[in-house]
Amino acid sequence: MAAPTRTGIANLPLHYGKAPPWLFHRMVKLAREITIAIVTDFGPEEMLRRLSHPYWFQAFGCILGFDWHSSGVTTTLCGALKEAVKGMERDLGLFVAGGKGRTSRRTPAEIESWADLTSINPEPLVYASRMSAKVDSSAVQDGCELYHHSFVFTPQGSWAVIQQGMNEVNRYARRYHWLGEAVTDFVNEPHSAILSQSKGQALNLVAGESDPARTTIAGIAAAEKPEKTLAELRKLKTLLNMPARHQIAISDLHPDSLSKIILGAYERQPQDFAQLLGLPGVGARTIRALSLISELVYGVAPSYRDPARYSFAHGGKDGIPYPVDRKTYDRSIELLSRAINRAGLGLSEKKEAFNRLDKMRLE
Repeated sequence: MAAPTRTGIANLPLHYGKAPPWLFHRMVKLAREITIAIVTDFGPEEMLRRLSHPYWFQAFGCILGFDWHSSGVTTTLCGALKEAVKGMERDLGLFVAGGKGRTSRRTPAEIESWADLTSINPEPLVYASRMSAKVDSSAVQDGCELYHHSFVFTPQGSWAVIQQGMNEVNRYARRYHWLGEAVTDFVNEPHSAILSQSKGQALNLVAGESDPARTTIAGIAAAEKPEKTLAELRKLKTLLNMPARHQIAISDLHPDSLSKIILGAYERQPQDFAQLLGLPGVGARTIRALSLISELVYGVAPSYRDPARYSFAHGGKDGIPYPVDRKTYDRSIELLSRAINRAGLGLSEKKEAFNRLDKMRLE
């Protein structure tokens, strides 16, 4: 199986409600035809590459008629895609697992179910699903809590992840894209493009400059006696001279509640940061606590660089978050125009799709 790479992140304002049935039905139908066209012409792996690209994914949602700037485009588009390929998975060589809320937690079971029917080895796929979620919820802590996780894969073991987190304070959602190729390490600069409307500071343990901190954190978990680690955490609770930032706060430390997890990590003896991150029960709080010990006790600081590298996909016609980037938008539309043109759509549906494209160009 190819190595993983996260390909992007997009920030979207939270919109509540859901697509009306009349729209969702049409989204499913058009998504099915576009998917068939792309898989037929370029293969299922190309569909993974396109889904994993935030610009293309956003344009895809626009083509299907959903709000360009809504957080709901993620959950609705992934739901429409899952419904679109239903019954055709084996013919297309493309499977969709997971979804929003409780459905996201059924992702491993869905992967294993398809694996039983198609003789796929599920273990690497389940691992990729689990680790991509662990990285974006614990190794990169940007204030967003994951609530959506879609996992798309092929019988050959290629995969892509589209997942989304929510920040209820600023009322924005952030979308994370992963593609299972090109990078050999889940925890060292796994992404090639990340989209965000604004850049800030975040605990970024997958940054290249965080490599010493990753090594130190794994060493603390595996080599230090749990009693010493917990004693250091309690000592830090009394420190007054803290860094002038709030990415990791003393209030995040809860030595008593972490004791069982730290003891479990010590007993399992993780060999590196990736193994530590993958351990059951090791989540954001554990990683924050060990990061503080690494920085304040051992003098090895993690990176606080926001991993975002690019602005939001196309902008908005009302200037929010900024005026439409027409050149980028036109490239996305041209790509999708070709897909629609190749698709076996009825004349009325094809006309409707191109009318939507023409309207976007005019705007």
